[in-house]
Amino acid sequence: MSLRPPVSYLDNTAGKSPLNVLEYELMAELADSLGRAGQRAEAALLKLKEASEEDREDRLDEAAREVYALFIQREICGLRNGREVVARYGIPGAVIARLGVTRKHPDAGS
Repeated sequence: MSLRPPVSYLDNTAGKSPLNVLEYELMAELADSLGRAGQRAEAALLKLKEASEEDREDRLDEAAREVYALFIQREICGLRNGREVVARYGIPGAVIARLGVTRKHPDAGS
């Protein structure tokens, strides 16, 4: 006995297959998540600019984390060139130097 998918799964009224609709939804979600990552990086970089001397290290770590997340999200989307991101967001060298670095918490064991 063979099984066939219902005709409604083969084509919808717009002439697009459900797979094309699913691909469209996935691409929209990727674009949305990339936009959110960019907004978080932008906000962290703004906080870094406005940081006082005593808050600077924490803001620098936060900016590096968010920029790193943006670079990862861009790679997931297939965008490999990071130079344009550095220029567009005006990412300082101090943030670039900390990409991917995590600080050890003082209360963490050795």
